[in-house]
Amino acid sequence: MRLLALVTDGFGVSGGIARYNQDLMAALSQSAAISQIAVLPRRASATATLPAKVRQLAPSAGRASWSVRALALGARQRFDVVLCGHLNAVPLAAAIAGFGRVPLWVQVHGIEAWQRRGAAYRRGLATATLITSVSRYTRARLLRWADVAPERVRVLPNTVGSQYGPRAKPRGLANRLGLSGRRVVLTVGRLSTSERYKGHDRLIAALPGILARVPDAAYLVVGSGDDRPRLERLAREAGVHEAVVFAGQVADTELADYFALADVFAMPSTGEGFGIAFLEAAASGLPVIGGSRDGSVDALAEGRIGRLVDPDARAEITAAVVDALVGNTRTCATEANRFAFNRFATHVDALLAGLAR
Repeated sequence: MRLLALVTDGFGVSGGIARYNQDLMAALSQSAAISQIAVLPRRASATATLPAKVRQLAPSAGRASWSVRALALGARQRFDVVLCGHLNAVPLAAAIAGFGRVPLWVQVHGIEAWQRRGAAYRRGLATATLITSVSRYTRARLLRWADVAPERVRVLPNTVGSQYGPRAKPRGLANRLGLSGRRVVLTVGRLSTSERYKGHDRLIAALPGILARVPDAAYLVVGSGDDRPRLERLAREAGVHEAVVFAGQVADTELADYFALADVFAMPSTGEGFGIAFLEAAASGLPVIGGSRDGSVDALAEGRIGRLVDPDARAEITAAVVDALVGNTRTCATEANRFAFNRFATHVDALLAGLAR
């Protein structure tokens, strides 16, 4: 099969959706059912290394120009499957698949699929042969409003890379960040005003209570975005700014070192579709803390991989972080094996077999 993938984030950019797309393209390229994959991204790097069978076209940041290029590509070349990598592109992808009379595969991630969409999106989803969701939570929320048969919506969770594993703390990185001798709480995620649900502010609010019981604790924030000034202000107002380190954006190739530096990973979110960082932290041997109201429940395997807390209960967050820092929480590196890439690739191959039929 020749596959056209319409994605927001392609190869050469970072972020949870980008990483999911990259893993999915890598798994597709390994399948004997696929002969070639044309990826049309809105954001990508021309210098990125690509898996076999994958051809990534130049990105188009503007939605209108990207849509025109997608329509032209679908009309000019013959594809056997159209993969829509984000719900926002469903009307466009459905039109291309309908024109070519080929199956439509739609991928949904998280909060974008939780609320009822307009008629164009519902009609587009109704034409999909296959819809995959990163978590059971997102699947359930989608099925509340989408006019699709439940058996056509399958769960295809994130996968974790083999570069993540337990290892010694990198002393050089600790010295550079001023974290030598500190017990480190880590959050990895975009600092965006549109993604405040991740819970950075909840951890900053809990930090005074954490420091009262673990005075050498520090909060390491990895990620960038327009919400950083607000978070820095919250840390100053709470009197904990000296215990908070904003590391900024970190390259994917360096991220494993930041997990190795930490003593616990915490992200008490309320809007996470899944949360690949949970898997990376668990695979790195860290105790993991997540919120109990979103797709984090799937990532933490209902609490078998990490500890689920009420994200709006500050005392509960404080207690969970303190327990982890003082060694009262077990690590679950082996539990993350259920999300290994080979299992992900096997699942993708089975989904392709269904499309072929």
